[in-house]
Amino acid sequence: MQGLILAAGMGKRLKELTQNNTKCMVKVNGVTLIERMLRQLDDLDLSRIVIVIGYEGEKLKEYIQTLQIHTKICYVDNPIYDKTNNIYSLALAKEYLLKEDTLLLESDLIFEDRVLEVLLEDPRETLALVDQYENWMDGTVIRIDERDQILDFIPGKKFVFEDIPAYYKTVNIYKFSRHFSESHYVPFLDAYSKALGNNEYYEQVLRVITMLDDPEIKAKRLDGQLWYEIDDIQDLDIASSMFAPDEEERVERIQQRYGGYWRYPKVLDFCYLVNPYFPPQRLMDEIKANFETLLTQYPSGMQVNTLLAGKNFNVHQENIVVGNGAAELIKSLMSCLKGKTGVIRPTFEEYPNRYSKEELVVYTPQQEDFSYSASDVIHFFEEHAVEQLVLINPDNPTGNYIPKAEMLRLIAWTKQKGMRFIVDESFVDFAEEKNATLIEQAVLEANPHLYVVKSISKSYGVPGLRLGILASGDAEMTAWLKRDVAIWNINSFAEFYMQIAEKYQKDYEMSLEKLREVRKHFCEMLEEIPGITIRPSQANYVMAELTGKMTSKELTRKLLLEHQILVKDLSGKVKREGRQFVRIAVKNEEENQKLIQALQTIWGGAFC
Repeated sequence: MQGLILAAGMGKRLKELTQNNTKCMVKVNGVTLIERMLRQLDDLDLSRIVIVIGYEGEKLKEYIQTLQIHTKICYVDNPIYDKTNNIYSLALAKEYLLKEDTLLLESDLIFEDRVLEVLLEDPRETLALVDQYENWMDGTVIRIDERDQILDFIPGKKFVFEDIPAYYKTVNIYKFSRHFSESHYVPFLDAYSKALGNNEYYEQVLRVITMLDDPEIKAKRLDGQLWYEIDDIQDLDIASSMFAPDEEERVERIQQRYGGYWRYPKVLDFCYLVNPYFPPQRLMDEIKANFETLLTQYPSGMQVNTLLAGKNFNVHQENIVVGNGAAELIKSLMSCLKGKTGVIRPTFEEYPNRYSKEELVVYTPQQEDFSYSASDVIHFFEEHAVEQLVLINPDNPTGNYIPKAEMLRLIAWTKQKGMRFIVDESFVDFAEEKNATLIEQAVLEANPHLYVVKSISKSYGVPGLRLGILASGDAEMTAWLKRDVAIWNINSFAEFYMQIAEKYQKDYEMSLEKLREVRKHFCEMLEEIPGITIRPSQANYVMAELTGKMTSKELTRKLLLEHQILVKDLSGKVKREGRQFVRIAVKNEEENQKLIQALQTIWGGAFC
C-alpha cells in the first residue's frame, strides 16, 4: 500500500500564514501539518508516499528532505495549482493510483493515529472515512444507509440545513484498492475532467460512482476519534488545543476558552451552567421565524429594552438595567463602588476580581460542607466593616442557599449598617423555595442600597443571547449604569427574546420543576459512586468532593480526554487541607446518565 497526499493548494484563508509557504507548512503546537502527517504514514510500512505539490512546491520539498522520513517519497508537480482544483492534482497522480492500493489524504488535516488505524483495520478494500456531521464542519457531506452504502455526495451549494441529522462529513481520507482505481475511479476521473474541466473537486467523481449498482466504495464511520480540518486561523486555534501534546495542557487550554464548546467534536459540557429545560421548542421556532428581520435590523436602544425588562420582571423602568450578559453589568457596577468590599469564598470570582486584595474583606465559612447562614454573615461582617457586601444566592460553586426570609433580614441589617448590598440571584429560580427572587418593586423601593443582579443566560437557558439585568431602588445608580454601557448593548435577538418571553412563563415554571426533580435524582446517582460526596445544592449544579485517591485534576483530565465530558476543576478556587472538588452542572437526564456511566468506568479503574 502507498500514501498519496494532495498538497498543491495555496490556503488563502490562512492569510499571512501561507503568504510564503504552502498550507501544510502551517504549524500546530510547533509541528507542521505535513511533518505530523508524514511521520504518521512513515509508521505504516508503506511502499511510497506520493505528494502532489504546487504552490511553493520547491520550499516544501526542501523542508521534507530535512525530516528524515524513511519511506520513499515521490513528487508530482501541479504547475497550474492557481487555476485548478484538486481534481486536477489527483488526475496528475492517477498513474500511481493504478499501481497499488492507496491511502488518499488531503494535507490540511490533523488527526490522532487511531484515525488511520481504524481505516486500515477494516477488511473492506475501498472506504471513505466519515464522521457524524457537526456544525464546525465545512465542505462535502454524504448520506449513508445502515449498511454503510453511500447514498449521495452532497456539495456545499446543495447542503440542506434541515437534513443535518442525516449527514456525515467526509474526513478527506480514503482507502482505494488498486482494483477500484482501475475499474472505477480513474476511468470516471478521466471522463469527468474531459466533460467538465479541471476546476472541480475529486469528490464529484465519487458522487457519480455512487450512482452505480456496484460502486465498491463504502463509508467507514469514525467513533469519537479526533480529527480537524484547518482552513483558517480559527480552525488553527481549535486544533492547537485539541492536539496539545501534553494532556494537562490540552485540558487547561480547552477550559480557558470559557465557552464555545460546540466547536469541539462531541464534547459534552457539564462546566457551564444553563437551564437544560428552557427555552421550549415553540419559543425557538418563533425566533427562527423572525430570523431574517432580527439579523438585518438594528435593535432598540436602552430605553426600550429597559421597558421590556421591567415588563418581564414587574418592576419600574427606572429601576432596571439590561446588560450584554450579567458580566457587563457587574463590571460597570463594581467599577463605581469604591472602598472595602465584603465577599464570601469560595464564590463566583467576577465580583472580587474587580478589586485588589487590600480592598477585599473575605469571609470563608468554616463548616465542613462550606455552608453558611444569614446569621453567620452578619456575625462576621459585624466585626469586619465594609462599604459594600456581595452575596451570591445560591452561591457558586457550593450551591449554598439562604432562604428569602433570611435574605430580607440581611437586607434590613445592611441598610441599618449603611452598607450597599449586592445580591446575585442568577440561580435562585432553581431553589426548592419558589418565588424567592428579591426583584420586587416594593423590596427595591424600600431598600435603595440593594442591587440585584440576574443572569438571564443561566436561568433561562439562552447563554448565546448574552442577557442579564440589574434591578435597584437606587434610580440614580441605574441611570448612571444606563449611561455607562453602550446604547445598543444588546442585539436584536436578545431584544426579541424579551419581547416574547412573557408568553412562555408557564413553560419556564415547568422547566424549573423538572430541573428540581432531575437534580434530586442526579445527586442520588452521584452519591452511589464510591469516592464521591455531594454537597447539597439549590442551584443547577452540584459541588462534588472526591474522597478517594483521585485528584480533581486527574478526574477532569480523564473525563475530557477519555469520555469527552467537561466538568469544572475547583482546585484553583476551593483550597482546604488538600481536599479535592469539582463542580458538575445538572443537565437533562440522558446527558446526566452519560456522565454517571463515565464516572463508573473511571472508578472501576486504577484510581478508585
